[in-house]
Amino acid sequence: MSRIGRLIGIGVGPGDPELITVKAYRMLKESPVIAYPKKRMGEKSYALAIVETYINPLEKEMLGLVFPMTKNRAVLEKEWHHTVEKVWERLSQGKDVAFVTEGDPFLYSTFIHMSRVMQQQHPEVEIVTVPGISSINGAAAKLNLPLADGDEQVVIVPANTDREAMKKALLEHDTVIFLKVAKVLDLIIDVLEELDLLNQAAVVTKVTSRQEMIWRQVAELKGQKLNYLTLMVVKKGC
Repeated sequence: MSRIGRLIGIGVGPGDPELITVKAYRMLKESPVIAYPKKRMGEKSYALAIVETYINPLEKEMLGLVFPMTKNRAVLEKEWHHTVEKVWERLSQGKDVAFVTEGDPFLYSTFIHMSRVMQQQHPEVEIVTVPGISSINGAAAKLNLPLADGDEQVVIVPANTDREAMKKALLEHDTVIFLKVAKVLDLIIDVLEELDLLNQAAVVTKVTSRQEMIWRQVAELKGQKLNYLTLMVVKKGC
């Protein structure tokens, strides 16, 4: 049997192209196929934008993969099957496919599902993961804020409309990182106000990228619409 290519999940960091690892750079150079996620046809990929300075599209096959933003299970399964088969087509030709994803491949990443479905449908494929710097680490660095020291506890919470769950996370941990906070920003601000934590919170959008924005007076954000790639860090006692 001819060689089967490897599926390589490459974390390309939160936004600054200089934050990719040496190994990520090497894998990008060596892989003949660069796959990248996007929400819809014709839309620019954020992950690809981070690393495009390192890639010559004339020397690579650029494989854009559309991942629909829907909760319809039937639609998702159909699209995931189609997407994995597109990648398998290259892998079955003996080509390595480097799948780039912002942040880290195994932290709330599209690559998690990609690798899972690939293992189910084509278990013979070798899957390699190159870790990357997450937006959480990027935010801590830009805010000059230690996430944890000594016995302090940190929790990562996908922000949602469950007010009591959001409040519980804040009450029980020293540091809370709310991911995708833009969609429930007003609710989180109300909880922070109730717990007298407004002055211990900061919000960051597209951290380390050229579009980065930082707010330390989070109360001023109430009623505003922010980018999807927005997180909030709450550190007690800071």
